[in-house]
Amino acid sequence: FPVTIEVENGIIPPHHIALVPCGFSLELPLDLEAQIRSRSGLAFKNKVVVLNSPGTIDSDYRGEICVLLANHGDEPFLFKVGDRIAQMVFSKVVRVDFEAVAKLTSTSRNEGGFGSTGV
Repeated sequence: FPVTIEVENGIIPPHHIALVPCGFSLELPLDLEAQIRSRSGLAFKNKVVVLNSPGTIDSDYRGEICVLLANHGDEPFLFKVGDRIAQMVFSKVVRVDFEAVAKLTSTSRNEGGFGSTGV
């Protein structure tokens, strides 16, 4: 996938990635993060998705919000200012303290990985 750093005329060429500036910034409280996600209709109809979905915006970020879009389709994706290209969801952030231990407690699954709990 070639990277189109600057989106020209609101066009993302087929099989390209573009960083799309959204024109706003925000300030989040310490206990929140914002997640940028794909829109299902855009993905279904145009094969355009948020590449790192969900993208995380931390509470200490103060720059412009941008969306990393990937056009997986065979046609250029055209958009204009005001089009809904992604969605933002706010989520609580839980701060935890970790403790190093020599051994973890046992469970019925233990180290069973992918597929170990069924289909």
